Amino acid sequence: MPNIYNFTVKDRKGGEVNLKEYEGKVLLIVNTATGCGFTPHYKPLEEMYKKYKDKGFEILDFPCNQFANQAPGSDDEIHEFCTLKYGTDFMQFGKIDVNGDNANPLFVYLATEKPFESFGKGIKNLSLKKFAEMNNKKYGDKAYVKWNFTKFLIDRKGNVISRFEPTVDMAEVDAAVSNLLD
Repeated sequence: MPNIYNFTVKDRKGGEVNLKEYEGKVLLIVNTATGCGFTPHYKPLEEMYKKYKDKGFEILDFPCNQFANQAPGSDDEIHEFCTLKYGTDFMQFGKIDVNGDNANPLFVYLATEKPFESFGKGIKNLSLKKFAEMNNKKYGDKAYVKWNFTKFLIDRKGNVISRFEPTVDMAEVDAAVSNLLD
């Protein structure tokens, strides 16, 4: 049965990383951006990482510039921004595409396992839906991820357990991680 351990990705220096290195850990895989309204998610993500890393938790951060060009910097510039502004210490990989013909196969797999359902209700969610629809028209049926800071929760066996859109309260994400670690 396929799982995330079948994938190899590039770190921010271009080196190959086999996700089998993370076998036995609970993972939160996130596509991120430094100039997005959700960029402040880095703070609760780092807090979760500090709180749970000794229990076998890892966050895998994949910058992506496909949503309104909100991650325009180089891998080093993005990393410097995140470490200086948010003190991030979790693993940051090289910038990727999550949609279209050049979509990273890991994200195609994640989004196929846990497809988009909705951004939820409320004004913020409705406005994000409009932006996402405009952005995703260019990708058609290859619009796997709808916006920055989509999070995929992976259990210790490499199975995709949950998908959290950026509009989901970070306390809900934290609770789901905590439940998997217990």
